[in-house]
Amino acid sequence: MTPQPNPTTYPTVPPRGWNSWDCYGTTVTEAEVLANAEYMAAHLLPTGWRYVVVDIQWYEPTARAHGYNDNPPVLLDDHGRQLPAPNRFPSAADGAGFAPLASRVHQLGLLFGLHIMRGIPRRAVEHNLPVLGTEWTAADVADQSSTCSWNPDNFGLNHDHPGAQAYYDSQVAQFAAWGVDFIKIDDMLSPYHDREIAAYAEAIRRSGRDITLSLSPGGRLSIAHLDHLRSNAQMWRVSDDLWDRWSDVYDQFSRMARWAPLQTDGGWADADMLPLGRIGIRAERGDDRRSRLTPDEQRTMMTLWCIARSPLMFGGDLPSNDEATLSLITNADVLAMASGRNGREILREGDLIIWTAESREGDLRYVAVFWTGDEAGDVTVEASSLPAPAGCVARDLWSGESVAVDGPVLSIRVPAHGVRLLQFPA
Repeated sequence: MTPQPNPTTYPTVPPRGWNSWDCYGTTVTEAEVLANAEYMAAHLLPTGWRYVVVDIQWYEPTARAHGYNDNPPVLLDDHGRQLPAPNRFPSAADGAGFAPLASRVHQLGLLFGLHIMRGIPRRAVEHNLPVLGTEWTAADVADQSSTCSWNPDNFGLNHDHPGAQAYYDSQVAQFAAWGVDFIKIDDMLSPYHDREIAAYAEAIRRSGRDITLSLSPGGRLSIAHLDHLRSNAQMWRVSDDLWDRWSDVYDQFSRMARWAPLQTDGGWADADMLPLGRIGIRAERGDDRRSRLTPDEQRTMMTLWCIARSPLMFGGDLPSNDEATLSLITNADVLAMASGRNGREILREGDLIIWTAESREGDLRYVAVFWTGDEAGDVTVEASSLPAPAGCVARDLWSGESVAVDGPVLSIRVPAHGVRLLQFPA
């Protein structure tokens, strides 16, 4: 199969939204999804947050926090396609699927997404269910040697068999009929399943619906796959799951330094979800808590994700947000960097990391001075190495204060694990 560009429109801003994983793990309910959607519509939509994504195992009626059940009784239709569990999603009863929930989300002016695992359910194979529109069964098209090391739901597909594409076509056609706008498909990148990726992208093209495709998890994803990724998806993770630990945020600096210069409209390296606000309510890792990242670490995360043009998927329970968290994710000046250009690391020495970028129109320049040390640092940088003419005055986009470039140098104090994000006129 020759990969062709996905017909999904190419917006200039990476997707922004909410994903249920960090706070609800495998157990999110319809009521919780709607509560987060309503909050997003009321508070985040004006700054471009639009996606509401139901993460893993929405089809598992016995799902639990902190892990997966062995041989889960996943809910399937007669053709081996997953159905939402009505005990968690009541509007899905009587075969309605996610259509009623997606409609509610759309009525709020938002977009609806879901998570799915690569391949075909093991339960479909065990019951030898027919693949829709074909003479084949799930057992015919499954590759039972291809399994996920951390999730028990599926087998991979044998793409030497034409029924494999037919299964993906039928699955995505059902998602499209429900009104799905975003699919996060897991167990695709580590290792890199090129034929699975291409087949899923083809299924989206055949569905006729404009659906954004997000690939996970990244592991040690290589830029050698870039052309294939761009041909088949709009988002691809560059790491394993990121949690509310400084070490996780710190590790993203080197990854995004590799990927940021390669970002293009409609094709984005994804630094993973934002574990901010209230997380861990019924999650995979940890108990109910506020994010353990300090306020400075949270600003560092938001700055790096935006200047590197990563998608933004908020992981906390939105209705539980305090004012500090809300202001963090609705700073329009910071968010504007995500639609900019030329975001890149220009200096890394010891605890000091400096990134620069410019606005899409070219009328603004950004300098992000990160300090990764455990104590605050005093930084002096030659102005000639920055897009900052001597004598100009910058604005710190987090504090709002003015910062002067005093002669040939910029001297600035940066908090521990923190950032000073400066905006200069071009």
